[in-house]
Amino acid sequence: MATEASASACQHGVRIVSRRMVRPASDGETETTTKPKSTETVHLTPWDLQMLTVDYIQMGVLLPRPPTPTTAEHMVDHLAQSLARAVARFYPYAGRLATEEHTGGSVTVSLQCTGHGAEFVHAVAADTNVADVAGSLSIPSVVWSFFPLNGLVGADAAVGSRSGSRIPVLAAQVTELADGVFVAISLNHGVADGTAFWHLFNTWSEISRSSWNGSSEAIATPEPVLERWFPDGCPVPVPLPFPTLDHAVRRFHGPPVEECFLAFSAESIRSLKARANAEISGTATVSSLQSLLAHLWLAVTRARRLRPEQETSYTLAVSCRGRVKRVPQLYSGNSMVRCATAKVAAGEILRGGLRSAAWRLNRAVASCDEAALVGSTAAWHTEPPFAYLVGWWHPALLVTGNSPRFDVFGNDFGWGRPVAVRSGGGNKVDGRATVYELGREGGIGMELCLAPEALARLIADDEFMALLNQGQ
Repeated sequence: MATEASASACQHGVRIVSRRMVRPASDGETETTTKPKSTETVHLTPWDLQMLTVDYIQMGVLLPRPPTPTTAEHMVDHLAQSLARAVARFYPYAGRLATEEHTGGSVTVSLQCTGHGAEFVHAVAADTNVADVAGSLSIPSVVWSFFPLNGLVGADAAVGSRSGSRIPVLAAQVTELADGVFVAISLNHGVADGTAFWHLFNTWSEISRSSWNGSSEAIATPEPVLERWFPDGCPVPVPLPFPTLDHAVRRFHGPPVEECFLAFSAESIRSLKARANAEISGTATVSSLQSLLAHLWLAVTRARRLRPEQETSYTLAVSCRGRVKRVPQLYSGNSMVRCATAKVAAGEILRGGLRSAAWRLNRAVASCDEAALVGSTAAWHTEPPFAYLVGWWHPALLVTGNSPRFDVFGNDFGWGRPVAVRSGGGNKVDGRATVYELGREGGIGMELCLAPEALARLIADDEFMALLNQGQ
C-alpha cells in the first residue's frame, strides 16, 4: 500500500497521507473492532449488471475548513468513524463482488456481504484553494485526484484485486485543501445508482453533523431498502452468457475533453420552461429540466458545427422509482435505465428550435412507462445489453445523468454547508452533462464535458450564455 500511496503523491500535487479500511460499526462500536456480519449473498439484478461495464460513480462536495482549534487528524478520524456508522446501514456496500463460472459457458455475479469494509483515504492538496475549484467556469484537472478508485469499471471489483484482496465497491476520500476540505465517495455503479449514492452521502453527513455537534437525537435520514427487486420470469441469479466476466468489459479511451460548471438560476429556468411550453402549445407538458436540456442540446449542436444532415441524439438516465410500483423510493440498488431520443438531423433540430428539442426529450421520457420497463428487464438476460461508453458513442451525442432533485447542498458534516459540488474522472466523455441542485430554490448546476474547441465556442455563444447569467 505504501507504493500505491507514493505513486499517487505526485499526481496534480495531491499527496496521499493514509489509507484504511472502514468496517460497518453501530453506535458504541468502532470501525476497527467491529466483526463482519455473517456472509449474506445479494444477487445482482439486470439493472445492476448492465452497469458493471461503466466507471464508478464519483461525486463529492467542497466544504469550508473546520474552525480552529480542530486538528486535521481529529476531523479525519471523525469522518472515518461517521462513515463506519453510515455503512452499517448500507452494509452490503462494505462487501465484495464475486463471480461464479458455470458449466455451459455462463457466469453469475453477486455481492457478498463480508463486512470487509470501505476504503478510506486521507489526502492533502496544500497548493489548491477553494477558489481554484469553485471560483471559475473551468474545472481544474486537480479535482479528479480528489477521488479514490480512479480508472476502474464496476466489473474490476469482481475480477481484479488490490494487494491480494478484492477491490472494494465503496471508497471515500477526504482531501485537505489550503482553505477547505473536499469530501468524496466512489461507489461501484454495479451495486447502486445516483439515488442510492446520495442517500448514502446524506446519511454520512447527518451522522457526522450530529456527532460533531454533540447531538443525541436519532438520525432522521431514513434507512435504505436493501432487498433487490427482480421482475417475474427473471432467473435469480441472472446468468451472463460469457465464460468469464471479462468478456463483457470494453475499455474506452476517448479524445481529451475539458469541463466547465454552469450555474442556471431559478429565474432563468422558469423563463425557459414557460417559453418551451408556450411553443409546444399543450401537446405535452415539458419540465424545467427538459427545457434546460433542450436549450443545451441546441447550443452544443451549434458549437460542434455539425453538418445539417449529420444525426445528433440525446440520452437521458431515467429512474424507475415511481414508475415501477414494486420498487420503493429508498431502494438501495440500481433502478435506472438509459432512455434515448430518436436520432434527428442537426439541421432539423436547429430549425425546430426549443420547441422541437424539448418535445423530443419529453416524448423519450414518456416512453419509459411501467410496462416497457418491466418487460425489458424481465427479458434482459436473454440477450443482455450492457452500458458502454464505446460502441454506441458518437461525436454528436449528449447524455445526462444525476438529478437536480438530489440533496447535495444539505450535506453539512458539522461545520458548514458545501461551497460547491464536483464529480471525478469516471465516465467523462465528450457530451456528458451532469446536473445538480444549486442549493437555492429552483436553480440547477451543470457539469459539462466537451471537446476543447466545441466548449470554447459554446462559452462564446451569446444566446446560451445570456440565459446562463440571467438572474445571477
